[in-house]
Amino acid sequence: MPIPNRVGVLGGGRMGAGIAHAFRLAGAEVVVVERDEAAAAAGRERVESALARSVERGSTAEPLDALTSRVSVATDYAAFAGCGLVIEAVPEDFDLKAAALKRVEAELQAGAWLATNTSSLSVNALAAQLARPAEFCGLHFFNPVPASTLIEVVLGTATSPDTASAAAEWVTDLGKTPIVVNDAPGFASSRLGVVIALEAMRMVEEGVASAADIDTAMVLGYKHPVGPLRTTDLVGLDVRLGIAEYLESTLGSRFTPPAILREKVARGELGRKTGKGFFDWS
Repeated sequence: MPIPNRVGVLGGGRMGAGIAHAFRLAGAEVVVVERDEAAAAAGRERVESALARSVERGSTAEPLDALTSRVSVATDYAAFAGCGLVIEAVPEDFDLKAAALKRVEAELQAGAWLATNTSSLSVNALAAQLARPAEFCGLHFFNPVPASTLIEVVLGTATSPDTASAAAEWVTDLGKTPIVVNDAPGFASSRLGVVIALEAMRMVEEGVASAADIDTAMVLGYKHPVGPLRTTDLVGLDVRLGIAEYLESTLGSRFTPPAILREKVARGELGRKTGKGFFDWS
């Protein structure tokens, strides 16, 4: 199933803009919906800047004006009318996502697909809020979207085989690799990534080694492209804390967040977005 001609993205932050950029490069018309005019303008700037970088790098032969002419931003969910697929990319909060998904679904025509970019929340629980759960799945993109080659396709128990098959094809058409997992806390990637990151944090807390040396061990010893602590800074310490707390509540104490993570979040040291986390980004 090819990528729909018109694709919507709810949320124009770093992840949402990256998702919009990916679908536009793949040939779709893209509409991004944000909460207000200021956020919409910032979202447009992120998408257009990413497209400009792709043109500069020669990643696309399409001229920039042609690329940006088929990107629109709005503050009204009605802009999603006519979309064959909408991906939700709002912050990792269940109530926020559930309410947003219901509002998006109300604007879509029968047969249109809906997906969530959640990195850990239950796809089944979100699907239970929807009228058409068969056309719903998880599409877990990784940050930064342009550089990442993996997308996790998360299937709920109500996800239809046609939706599952289409989702995997969309990922391939985006030039990325799909892995298909059944809904479970943390899926595959977040569950593994978080448990490694939490242990790395405990090692810093216990004075085993510096953050830089722990990351170097994983990069050189295990061929990780980026170490777990630098990845945490890129993802956001607040995001990692939220995921860890959810996994602790569902999978047990092995996901208990260490004190160093809670303390850094309390101080506002959230990683690259605030200039400091486990590393100095200033």
